Amino acid sequence: MSNHFYITTPIYYVNDKPHIGHAYTTLACDAYARFQRLDGQDVKFLTGTDEHGQKVEDAATKAGIAPQDFTDKVSQNFQDLAVSMNFSHDEFIRTTSERHKQTCQKLWQILQDKGHIYLGKYAGWYSVRDEAYYTETEIVDGKAPTGAPVEWVEEPSYFFDLSKWQDKLLAFYDENPDFVAPASRFNEIKSFVSGGLKDLSISRTSFKWGVPVPNDDAHVMYVWLDALTNYLTAAGWLDDEASYQALWPANIHMVGKDIVRFHAVYWPAFLMAADLPLPKRIYAHGWWTNEGQKISKSVGNVIDPLALIDEFGLDQTRYFLLREVPFGNDGDFARAAMIQRINSDLANDLGNLSNRVQSLIVKNLDGVHPALPDTLQEEDKALLDAADSLLERVRTNFANQQFHEALRQIWQVISHSNRYVDAMAPWALKKTDPPRMAEVLAVLMEVIRQCGILVQPVMPQSANALLDQLKIPADKRDFAAIGGARRDDLPVEIEKPQAVFPRFIEAEGE
Repeated sequence: MSNHFYITTPIYYVNDKPHIGHAYTTLACDAYARFQRLDGQDVKFLTGTDEHGQKVEDAATKAGIAPQDFTDKVSQNFQDLAVSMNFSHDEFIRTTSERHKQTCQKLWQILQDKGHIYLGKYAGWYSVRDEAYYTETEIVDGKAPTGAPVEWVEEPSYFFDLSKWQDKLLAFYDENPDFVAPASRFNEIKSFVSGGLKDLSISRTSFKWGVPVPNDDAHVMYVWLDALTNYLTAAGWLDDEASYQALWPANIHMVGKDIVRFHAVYWPAFLMAADLPLPKRIYAHGWWTNEGQKISKSVGNVIDPLALIDEFGLDQTRYFLLREVPFGNDGDFARAAMIQRINSDLANDLGNLSNRVQSLIVKNLDGVHPALPDTLQEEDKALLDAADSLLERVRTNFANQQFHEALRQIWQVISHSNRYVDAMAPWALKKTDPPRMAEVLAVLMEVIRQCGILVQPVMPQSANALLDQLKIPADKRDFAAIGGARRDDLPVEIEKPQAVFPRFIEAEGE
């Protein structure tokens, strides 16, 4: 079994600045990529920007600058966001790169040589905002189903024979029941394909900002054929056979629910037509609202992830976004819920537990990490068993992109630990049974160690600070260090702890 793991975000369209949706998709991929690295996988985590199309050309014209200068500037905003959010991507791809253009042209040439592309004329409704074509039946009150304005377009166009792939796609979906998740999105895709596919216009002549069609400079490629090909570019399909063989097919494309059709219908059809393997999984997550309201620029309630980091903290923001909402569902950003998660889950449950236990060791055992008991009492065994079984459960949750559930399971064990410490009352045992006090603290330290390792994918900086306090060596922080047989070498001397998760206190007047 290959230990290579290839995970991708969609590449983000550069006609505007990054918002919470962009941060959310990439964060999910980042947590998953970090998890897989800790679990011994050789990970390639890809993100980037989609820089061609009429929408970009129009935005550049409006800004009064050349399209390349415009995309350089806006792409940098997405690269800056990735740094601010502490994303661990291995490559940031830009579709204006020469390597990517050549990859697109190679794919086009293969599709054309195999007889899947033909020249015709396009006449129909087109939405510049969505970079998508719509049929007459999809138009609602003169607009696209998304609410975007549409215009009637008539121009020469190359077509991809999408209609021929309907049965093959449906057969593939039947054979691969986990290809698209969640199930509700897969049902939508099956329904769409079952309703009949029309050949797809894959070139434009009315603007120039795109990848030129091979041997016909009057046409540029349809932006989605260009954009989807980025996954092959980064895998090395054009120029790095060893990389391509190791990475392709991708393990997972993570996308927002609004672009699942492009990834689950058009992309598989292009790949089938080129005789290339299909990605293993496409996961479509939901959208965020803001205090119950749909997010929109006109309303002025767009959530800036950088503002959240500034106010609440980086790892606090990362934790909230992945814990608050079942991944795949729509979710609401509520300020009160954010503060509740920070103060209850982080400051009280994990932060206070770690502080209490370490402080008791410093105060009562001169800071020397106590040894686990040779014979566990029933309460000790119950707690350690809960911790030791966490990795397998969390691994399953991550494999199903249920990040919220993985965190919930970890916090169940943290809550169990807090109940255990209250029931055992090691501060009272100090007077009545000092050896038992040391055993209780040793059990708690072991559980905190395992939970600290497991929360690294979601809160890397905070988890590292916690593990530093526990004096866990850097080479013993991956998942191979978890479980009953892998207890730390003891004793280790620890120092008085500092709060890793401070409480959030509202400023006066807020």
